[in-house]
Amino acid sequence: MLITPRLLAALLLLPSATLAQPRAPDHGSAVIIVGQEPTTPVPTLLGAKANSDVSDLLFWRLARPGPGMVTTDEKSFEPQLARSWSRRDSLTLVFELDPRAKWHDGVPVTSRDVLFSFARMRDSTVDPQRALLLRHLATVTAEGEQRVVLRFRRAYPEQFYDATWQVQLLPAHLVDSIPAERFAASAFVREPVGSGPYRWVRREPGRQLELAANSTFFLGAPKLDRLVFLLVRDPEAALNLMLDGTADVYEGVAPSSGPARLAGNPSLRLLTTPSFITVYLLFNQRAYGNRQQAHPILADAGVRRALSLAIDRTPLLQSAYGKYGVPTYAPVAQGHWTYRLVPKGPGYDAAGARALLRRLGWADSDGDGILDKGGAPLSLRLNLPTTSAPRVAMATQLQEQLRRAGVRIELIRLDGPVWGQRRQRGEFDIDFAAAVMDPSPAGIVQSWSCAGRAGSNYGQYCDPVVDRFLEQAISSPRGGERNWRAAYAALQNDAPAAFLAAPPVLLAVHRRYRGVSLRPESLYSDVWRWSVDPGRRLARDR
Repeated sequence: MLITPRLLAALLLLPSATLAQPRAPDHGSAVIIVGQEPTTPVPTLLGAKANSDVSDLLFWRLARPGPGMVTTDEKSFEPQLARSWSRRDSLTLVFELDPRAKWHDGVPVTSRDVLFSFARMRDSTVDPQRALLLRHLATVTAEGEQRVVLRFRRAYPEQFYDATWQVQLLPAHLVDSIPAERFAASAFVREPVGSGPYRWVRREPGRQLELAANSTFFLGAPKLDRLVFLLVRDPEAALNLMLDGTADVYEGVAPSSGPARLAGNPSLRLLTTPSFITVYLLFNQRAYGNRQQAHPILADAGVRRALSLAIDRTPLLQSAYGKYGVPTYAPVAQGHWTYRLVPKGPGYDAAGARALLRRLGWADSDGDGILDKGGAPLSLRLNLPTTSAPRVAMATQLQEQLRRAGVRIELIRLDGPVWGQRRQRGEFDIDFAAAVMDPSPAGIVQSWSCAGRAGSNYGQYCDPVVDRFLEQAISSPRGGERNWRAAYAALQNDAPAAFLAAPPVLLAVHRRYRGVSLRPESLYSDVWRWSVDPGRRLARDR
């Protein structure tokens, strides 16, 4: 059956049984368009950003960073499930849980939940990326039902951040009997029970996911009683659903064309915020689909540097992002406080790229314009998702720029889920990536350190020298800017990727919402504080 915008709007208007009661004048709903499907929005199973967006509304942390996102200043953090905290010494943090906090089934949140959740997150067989970030945490113990004590092995500036941001609590009374290896297939994951401002209603695979306001939320019931995360993979179709009134929020507005189209619709406004997104070409240092062998071309750091020199970022960013194009020369986003510390990388130099490749033994022996070595052409496959308008816009330009340097690039256009699967399996030469990074610059170890190869370091990059620089930077106080500059410079020299852009988020949102606030680390985490202008309510708000 073909689902037209009118039919889709009618489906979205069908009320949930739990929301049949009349709503207050400033209450309403929100239809949020997502380009990825939130299939498992449960801690330890997140992966995709869409899962995190939903999970942050279901499962809360002990605390979160303040609006300034200064991850080294524990005094600026805001309480969530912990109402207060203190220090016993440089290695020990004590948290007092809020006695009002409850799980969606009415059971109080206690220290048992904290101990179980930290144990699950620190298990490298369950969540290797999170375990890596919690590597300095020594013990988590309880002193009664409302107090937990975290002790670290060493003192470092982001102890408090790691103690709070990295772990979303799970309800021990519901999940501690589920073996970790069976958790993903459990009934809990199909219908999760959290502690946040929204509770689970249902998921329709391939279409949408629905949440309802937690009316007994200990900080006050949300005024948006219903949230629908609507899956629309095509960016053009998504914007059309915003323009025709089917949807209310969309964060994937194409910077090159979206703002002009939105300007003609008085019901919508465009908001921008710095993000933790970086866009880059990831070079696979292992053979295509075989991590036991070195890549025949890209294992050579000199080749990787030459490819980076051959890329002219200015026209790429202009075509993909317009005035919103912001370059980056390391895995650092605008939202990171270290963004300003990144040394500017080498500029565009096609002649220099060819000269470097020539020194490495690459030459055009047959006159076809493509360099070769030992009878093998300098030919590489570039995987990209067709669901990303900016990357699609840049791909053909990149192909031409590298061709001028003597490099043949075959564009492999893939549907989003297939692209992600190939990335995880190492089935690429170059991957056109857009990563949502950890809000702390220390999260760089997940994808750019030797230890990260067990998790999201899909290019299998490993340099112990860079690891040492990163550890020095992470261990230094915030004033240790020199250490971060040195770490980024060392990473740039290895060229594990060609870093391109640190784009902001462009979000279209209906004007009827009041109190709209966006956080770069979790875009919708404050949606429970939004309300609706009573004079501008739509039919689906009633």
